[in-house]
Amino acid sequence: MSSSELMHTQFLSSLFDAALDVAQPNKCIPRHLPTKTSGKTIVIGAGKASAAMAKALEESWDGPLTGTVVTRYGYAVKCDHIKILEAAHPVPDENGLNAAYAILDEVSGLSEEDQVIVLISGGGSALMPCPVDGVSLKEKQEINQALLKCGANIVEMNTVRRHLSKIKGGQLAAACFPAKVMTLLISDVPGDDLPSIASGPTVGDTTTCADALTIIDKYSIPISDTVRANLQAGNYETIKPDDPILKNCENHLIATPQMALEAAAKRAKNLGIKSLILGDSIEGEAREVGKVMAGIAKQVRTFKQPIEPPCVLLSGGETTVTIKGNGVGGRNVEYLLSLAIQLAGEKGISAIACDTDGVDGAAELAGALMTDKTLELAEQKSIKPSDYLDNNDAHTFFSKLGISIDTGPTLTNVNDFRAIFIDK
Repeated sequence: MSSSELMHTQFLSSLFDAALDVAQPNKCIPRHLPTKTSGKTIVIGAGKASAAMAKALEESWDGPLTGTVVTRYGYAVKCDHIKILEAAHPVPDENGLNAAYAILDEVSGLSEEDQVIVLISGGGSALMPCPVDGVSLKEKQEINQALLKCGANIVEMNTVRRHLSKIKGGQLAAACFPAKVMTLLISDVPGDDLPSIASGPTVGDTTTCADALTIIDKYSIPISDTVRANLQAGNYETIKPDDPILKNCENHLIATPQMALEAAAKRAKNLGIKSLILGDSIEGEAREVGKVMAGIAKQVRTFKQPIEPPCVLLSGGETTVTIKGNGVGGRNVEYLLSLAIQLAGEKGISAIACDTDGVDGAAELAGALMTDKTLELAEQKSIKPSDYLDNNDAHTFFSKLGISIDTGPTLTNVNDFRAIFIDK
């Protein structure tokens, strides 16, 4: 790697580090502690950041508390008073089911004097499965896998998940009633849509069983006759926003994709580089977003519009990958490979794309980097980029070139982070 490539990649990695740092639970939790009540304080939660959130809460809380949270395998953080459970993500498993029941047990029989602090972050949908009557864990797993592969966006996926659960769509808050409930959320969804963060276990849901069935049919998701009949009859309905059972509930966003992008922009400014935030909620097929971003980068490089280089273009959100090949997917690397192909070695342009939770798709990798030499390097190794894109196997492409990013568990999750550096 040349000195200029190294400088570019180090700069981009520094921006990613800044985005991760601002969303760390130990930075966010202390600023959002609830007022103590005269009763018990119970802590529950689910998500890839939930264990780190629980640890930060314990360190900041002055008084007794107990509880249970569930996080992804490998994401546990030791706590003194809060039990940390681990389960599978993105496809739920038996441990997740047991964790959901343990969390419901924690909040049973509470009084108006008690309070529940709920710690929610991305991944909570899969980590806290609690299927409705007539749905087995196996069927829930199969539906979840089908949703992950079909190209549905996160709002669509979570609409279905809410209506096949006893705990999502405000139902966890209902289980806490009449206790006071404060939910602290780290957002990983476009637009910070509260019902979509971990499928909104403490948030009223405006969608219906009919909406869920429409999505199932749109993507031809296989379901049993029992599930279809119950959805058609409205038997799996969620808690609605105006339900009095939610009157004691508060929800607070403590870290968001926009905060991460702003932190990266601040880091760039401190390093003397202008930035332009293109959006925190960009969606669509990853490869198509890559094409669009390549067009914007070329406009900047050639015509100095809408910003003059040297500069960095920042974006977040959650793209999708419709898996048709044999690869493991990964929306960030599929975006990045598409971007590289469209740029075709355009001089002075480098980029990074990573999932802030450290896991992009089914691979234990956060994402990857690319420079204007990436395609040249691939050609030297007789690696054809288009073959890997067609096979939804971008992780293998970048791994073979040695430019994958492996962060391990980041203990937070504010969706995808993308940055394109354009030199003058």
